[in-house]
Amino acid sequence: MKKGLLIVISGASGTGKGAVCKELLSRERELAYSVSATSRAPRDGEAEGREYYFRTRIEFEEMIAAGAFLEYADVYGNYYGTPLAPIEERRAAGEDILLEIDTQGALNVMERCPDGTFIFLLPPSFEELRRRITGRGTETEENLARRLSAAQDEIRLGRKYRYAVVNDTVKAAVKRIQTILAAERFRADMNPAQFEIEN
Repeated sequence: MKKGLLIVISGASGTGKGAVCKELLSRERELAYSVSATSRAPRDGEAEGREYYFRTRIEFEEMIAAGAFLEYADVYGNYYGTPLAPIEERRAAGEDILLEIDTQGALNVMERCPDGTFIFLLPPSFEELRRRITGRGTETEENLARRLSAAQDEIRLGRKYRYAVVNDTVKAAVKRIQTILAAERFRADMNPAQFEIEN
C-alpha cells in the first residue's frame, strides 16, 4: 500500500500558518489534520479535540515520560506536542497527514521522519509580520518584542526545510503548497508498490 505523506508546515508566529492550513484542508479533501496537544489554556472559540487536546502541564509531562509524542516543545512557557500513535497508524493506511507545528518541533520531526514534506511559511516582509502580530491585539509590549525577536531566529531556521513558501495572500500560498504536494505524491520512495513488477 502507498504510504501517506507527512506534511509539516511551520513558520514564525504571525506568518498565518493557521489560516493557510485551514484553506489547504478545505481544498485537499483527502488531507487529514493532526491535532496537537498543549498545556496552554484554550483561547476564545477553541474546542477540545478540534484546535488542540488541552492538558495540564502535569498530564503533558506524564505523556512525555511515556514516549507518547512524535515531537514536543516548550514554547513561551507552554508545552506543544504531536501524539505519535495516530500519525503512524494513519500513514500506514495511506492517509496524508498535515502537521502545523513550530520550528523547534519540526526540526525534531526531521530527525525521526526524514521522508516528511517540510514547508516553511514566510511573511512577505518583517514589517508585515510585525503588523500581523500587533493586529491580534493580544500581546503586551514585552511579549511583542519577544515574539519578533524569536521570529527572526525561526526564519533563519527555515533554511533547513525542503520548501519555502511566502504567504502574501492565503489563496496564493495554498496554491503553491498544492503544487508541492502534487509532486511529493509521485516520489519513488512513497510509491514502492509501483516497482514490484514481475517478469
